Amino acid sequence: MDFRFTPEQEEFRAQVRAFVESELPAEWEEIDPEGERAWEITCEFQRKLADKKWLAMAWPRELGGLGADILTQLIYHETMDYYHAPAFTMAVAWVGPAVMLYGNEEQKARLLPRMATGEDVYCTLYSEPGAGSDLAAMQTKAVLDGDDYVITGQKVWTSGAHHANLGWLAARTDPTARKHRGLSTFVVAMDSPGLTIRPLINMAGQHAFNEVFFDEVRVPRANLIGEPGRGWYNIATALEFERSGIEWIAKARRRLDQILAHVREHKEILEYNPQLRYELADRAIEVEVGALLCYRAVHLATQGKAMTYEASASKVYNSELTQRVAQTGMKVFGPYAALDRDDPRSPLAGQLTHSIQSGYLWSFANTIGAGSSEIQRNIIATRGLGLPR
Repeated sequence: MDFRFTPEQEEFRAQVRAFVESELPAEWEEIDPEGERAWEITCEFQRKLADKKWLAMAWPRELGGLGADILTQLIYHETMDYYHAPAFTMAVAWVGPAVMLYGNEEQKARLLPRMATGEDVYCTLYSEPGAGSDLAAMQTKAVLDGDDYVITGQKVWTSGAHHANLGWLAARTDPTARKHRGLSTFVVAMDSPGLTIRPLINMAGQHAFNEVFFDEVRVPRANLIGEPGRGWYNIATALEFERSGIEWIAKARRRLDQILAHVREHKEILEYNPQLRYELADRAIEVEVGALLCYRAVHLATQGKAMTYEASASKVYNSELTQRVAQTGMKVFGPYAALDRDDPRSPLAGQLTHSIQSGYLWSFANTIGAGSSEIQRNIIATRGLGLPR
C-alpha cells in the first residue's frame, strides 16, 4: 500500500477545499447544527454539490454520479468532513449502495437518481427499544397483505426522521425463522398513514434523534429491497459502508487543530499545566494512526476485497478517539468549556461541546451509534483474529 496521494489527487483536494470555503457560509460552525437555519444551509449546499455531480461522485454517471474512483471519494469526504460541511446523506452513504447490490432494475431506476440529486432525503430505521447492539432481535413486523406489507412496531434513535421523506426500514417478515434469517428491508414513505414521528432531545439540547411508530403502515410490495428474509445481509453490507467512513477522523483532526491553535496563542496554558503538552502529542499521533486505519479499509475496497473487520477496527478506534480529543479540549479550555454555545465566552463558539460527533456532549454517543464498541470488538475478534464466539 502506497500511503502517498498523487499530485492530481492533491489538486482535487485543493478544489474541494476551495469550494467549501467559497460556498459554505462563514457562520456555519457557529450555529445550532440541528436548527432550522442549519437545515436550510444543508439543503442549499447539497443542491450545489448535486449540480457538480459531487453528492454521489463515486456512483456511475448514468445514476447521477461522476464515476469517480474510491480514493477520489475518500479525499472528497475527508476534506468535507474536516470543515464539518453538510455533504453527507444516508441515501448516498449506505442506502444507495445496498439498493445497487440487492435491488431490482426497476428499483434502481426509480430510487437511485433521486438520491444522487438530493431530491429524496432518507433516514435509517433499524434500532428499536429492545434491539440496539443486538440488532437482529428487532421485532417490528412486516406482514404481506396482497400487494402491500403491513408494518407494525417501533423504531428509536432515528437520526433525521423529521427531515426525511423516505426511510430505509428493516422489519421482521418471518417470525418463525432464526432471528438473523427472518428480516427484510424496505423503502417506506415517511408521510405514510399510521406512521408517527416523535422528537428525542439529546443532552446537547438538540433535536437530532426521533422515535418512529408504525401502526399498520402499508408499504407497497414493490418497495421490498432484495429477497424476503435476506434483509440481515442487506443491513450488514450497509453497515460496512457506514462504519468505514472517514468522518470520525477528519472531524477529530479539525477539532485538534483548533485546540492546538488556541494553545499556541495562549502559551500560558502549557506553563500552568505542562502535562497537557504530552497529552496533545498523544492526540496528534492518534489522529495519524486513525487516518491510516481508514486508508487501510479503503485500500482493501479498491482491491475488491471485503473490509468487514477492518471497517470495525476503524470505527471503534476513531469513534473513541473523538472522545479523547474532546476531553483534551475540555482540559485546555478549563471552566469556560462548560459554557452554553449562546454564551460569548464559550470556546470555539460552542463547537467544543455541541458539534456533531466531535463536540464533547455529542462524543459520548459516538461509541454507540453505527454499532457499539463492544460489538465492533466482537467482530474484530471473531472475523479478524479467528477467536471462538
